Amino acid sequence: MKYIGAHVSASGGVANAAIRAAELEATAFALFTKNQRQWRAAPLTSDVIDDFKAACEKYHFSPAQILPHDSYLINLGHPVTDALEKSREAFVDELTRCQQLGLTLLNFHPGSHLMQIPVDDCLARIAESINMALAQTEGVTAVIENTAGQGSNLGFEFEHLAAIIDGVEDKSRVGVCIDTCHAFAAGYDLRSAEECEKTFAEFERIVGFKYLRGMHLNDAKSAFGSRVDRHHSLGEGNIGHDAFRWIMQDNRFDGIPMVLETVNPDIWAEEIAWLKAQQNEVAAA
Repeated sequence: MKYIGAHVSASGGVANAAIRAAELEATAFALFTKNQRQWRAAPLTSDVIDDFKAACEKYHFSPAQILPHDSYLINLGHPVTDALEKSREAFVDELTRCQQLGLTLLNFHPGSHLMQIPVDDCLARIAESINMALAQTEGVTAVIENTAGQGSNLGFEFEHLAAIIDGVEDKSRVGVCIDTCHAFAAGYDLRSAEECEKTFAEFERIVGFKYLRGMHLNDAKSAFGSRVDRHHSLGEGNIGHDAFRWIMQDNRFDGIPMVLETVNPDIWAEEIAWLKAQQNEVAAA
């Protein structure tokens, strides 16, 4: 079964994210559990936690269908010690918030070397950061998102994801989220079913589907291999519809939250309905 939704706003309280997802007729959603552009946030109160859990129960969202995202400020591979420690503390807080809300996944961007340390050293720092955070929390899987490779961001090669996973001690609590726009911009072709087969065969060989914990379904304004992160609505960018149809018809993508971060929230409900229809087409065949 496919869980399909969008990254919805938690404005006014995290419980509202579940309500907004239900309004889209989504079966999955993503959210920020705090302001993603600030380091600190007020602790979650028992009322906020209870309201969120009640909304998820009311609208039938289990933790397996929800993919929270951490703050954009966090860099778990930061080359400067003080800044690295600040990021690590913030990441532990993000994991803790998920734990308090009864969530089991936390999506994050791996990190950046800022042109100051070698790639391998940065990847090792990211893995060490994950180990430290997992040791201080329980029940939440750290889900590494592939990147487009803008600037000095790592995670744009499947080998980067594999190297980080290799350095994580508790393999049961690490996974990956594949963003289709990021993959395309990083040089992984998705413009046809045949290219999707090749790209995900490479993913299976280097990382493994056993680590796939989520997807971000986005078309790309950016050019193939450009290393530029620019999302677009499904079918309106340089990837086209075929990749998303192919993903919906492949059972290796079952049972994980698949989340739109496309550029026009006004058509999210239509995009979700279209994705569902591709899956139903197969079910009816």
